[in-house]
Amino acid sequence: MRQKAHFHLEEQSLIFVFASMATNPFTTMQDRPTGHLFTEQAKAILLENLENENFGVSELADAMHMSRSNLLRKCKKQTQLSASQFIRKIRLEQAMDILKESPELTVSEVSYRVGFGSSSYFIKCFREEYGYPPGEVAKMNHEENVATDGDVEASATSILKKYRWAFLSGAAAVLLLILLVVVFLPSKKNTTHTEAGELEKSIAVLPFRNESNDSTNLYFVNGLMEASLGNLQKIEALRVISRTSVEKYRHSDQNIAEIAHELGVNYVVEGSGQKIGDQVLLNIQLIDAATDTPVWGQRYTHEVVDIFALQNEVAKKIADAIKASVTPSELEQIDKKPTDNLVAYDYYLQAQEPFLQRTTEGLMKAIPLFEKALEEDPEFALVYADLAVTYYYLDLFKKEKQFTEEINKNADKALLYDSKLTESLVAKALYYMHTGDYRLAVPHLLKAMEYNPNSSAVVQLLSDLYANYIPDTGKYLEYALKGRQLEVAANDSVSQSYLYLHLGNALIQAGFTDEAITYINKSLAYNPQNYYAPYAKAYIMYAKDGNLKNTLVAIKNELKKDINRLDILQETGRLYYFLKQYDSAYVHYKRFDSIRKVRNLNIYPHEDIKIAFVYEKMGFEAESERLMNAYTTYCENDQSIYQPASMAVKLAYEGHADQAIEELKKFATKDHFQYWAVLFMRKDPCLAPLQSHPEFEPVMQKIENRFWSNHEDLKKNLESKNLL
Repeated sequence: MRQKAHFHLEEQSLIFVFASMATNPFTTMQDRPTGHLFTEQAKAILLENLENENFGVSELADAMHMSRSNLLRKCKKQTQLSASQFIRKIRLEQAMDILKESPELTVSEVSYRVGFGSSSYFIKCFREEYGYPPGEVAKMNHEENVATDGDVEASATSILKKYRWAFLSGAAAVLLLILLVVVFLPSKKNTTHTEAGELEKSIAVLPFRNESNDSTNLYFVNGLMEASLGNLQKIEALRVISRTSVEKYRHSDQNIAEIAHELGVNYVVEGSGQKIGDQVLLNIQLIDAATDTPVWGQRYTHEVVDIFALQNEVAKKIADAIKASVTPSELEQIDKKPTDNLVAYDYYLQAQEPFLQRTTEGLMKAIPLFEKALEEDPEFALVYADLAVTYYYLDLFKKEKQFTEEINKNADKALLYDSKLTESLVAKALYYMHTGDYRLAVPHLLKAMEYNPNSSAVVQLLSDLYANYIPDTGKYLEYALKGRQLEVAANDSVSQSYLYLHLGNALIQAGFTDEAITYINKSLAYNPQNYYAPYAKAYIMYAKDGNLKNTLVAIKNELKKDINRLDILQETGRLYYFLKQYDSAYVHYKRFDSIRKVRNLNIYPHEDIKIAFVYEKMGFEAESERLMNAYTTYCENDQSIYQPASMAVKLAYEGHADQAIEELKKFATKDHFQYWAVLFMRKDPCLAPLQSHPEFEPVMQKIENRFWSNHEDLKKNLESKNLL
């Protein structure tokens, strides 16, 4: 059972504490030596773990070698604050210091530095603590620096700062409003309203508790939770956290405020249910996380035959309680029944647990349950969609595909019986991904987003498509950031580490170096043994400092851990190649190439020209020619935006300078290519013969200008969508 803190009472007392300053816990600690020792020790531990957003009450208790209850009691006694409030206050104090000392940092960067996973929640907490948003701090510092000593007395200045919102008028107020709009929301909406609205409409549906004595009914209770979550996700005005992010709280003893803080939401839905014969009993409540008070709650007793009406009513009641606008088309989707056959629906619910495991064993267990559901209702679109997804995962990563026809057949049946069902559209998109027709998958996924704007699965698929199969760094980053809003947590630190790695990679590819550093550090903080994060960090730091030798040292440190690791072998050879140390490049490229041939792997074909260049330098003409032939085939088949750049390298290597320049001109018209093109093209020895060409410098400048123009446009677009 999750413990509940009565936040509303504590925060009311805080108002009076800080209004009078007479009993401020941080000004009276000196009078209580024991309390001072406790708070200083706790503060020191918190500062050591400042960037770790998951370092909460339980972690602090462990670090101080005391029980959670003892920490809560002592914290309340010594500081008059709950432990959660104490932690939050320390984080906010550090945020204030950082904002004053480093005004060049964005609010988002500061929020992550002090352990807030959500910048929206950080802004809300900061405003509650100091009476103004964090974006005001830089402006206040500037005003303090330019103020004269003789014009206004210090006390009057203090009052003006404290109540600056009441004193602003005329042009000054307009100027401040414009500043806030530019800093926080370049979409021309009212900032205060948008900040509050965003928070008021962010919600997490926690796993429902099974109150039945019969544990076999758990699948039915889980189905109630999934249906409630699914219906809320169809409402665009809400930001609804994914199922995988809330699953970690199924058996948690954390209170609502702590869970909401970790998930960055303002509302939490709790529920419990049981099935007794043909009766369904459901207790559900919507909780305001800031005060830990119910906003809406209801106890339902329904016949099983009314289960869909019950699920739909819950979603509409919750949306109404938080004043989220629901469009007629969204209402139509919410009110739609998945099936009229309750036996079929029961089989579908039983299949969900093994289906969601995504293991071969689980998927094989789900198939007969899905088939039984279809025997009961041959027009059950949701089941056809899940069957297509099941066969897709059974074939994933296999060279010989066995289930292509099953995927296509079931996806088409799903669309036939419900063309507006998100799962039907996803199923067809997966079929196209299965067959390699990646561009045909996109319209189906975009249509799925229209019907379910909160689907983290759809966002993740789009992100992966634009990262790996239809290269576009802008769209890759946009969907990676959207995914971060929905998939804000993972069940374990390893998964969380890879979520941050994914986002750090998307950021650096689009040229957001500082933000990429923040996330790659978070990735390593969650899991120092992350297989790819040190590799990614080495290149992210190169984007920051431009020191290729430091990058080589970092990559070679990874190679020491596994001398046969092909990606690191290739990267080591490549770095020596850029440094023009061809003998060392040869040692690593040769080992990489040999292992690749023995294992019959077709990986890194775009790098073959670099290996060919090194082989030629070392006198291995035949091997060089073999690799050049392979690279030529690669260029001829390449349909990505990088094809002209690849051809330019080939033509320059072969001595066709004018033709190479023409290919570079084509590449200079492309949009959203990776930052690495800007960072490494000038260093490529294969392109060195072009440097004396009169058009080389102008065309390279066009490529760089194109990249940074895309970067600025992308930044404005992401900021307007509150993603960056």
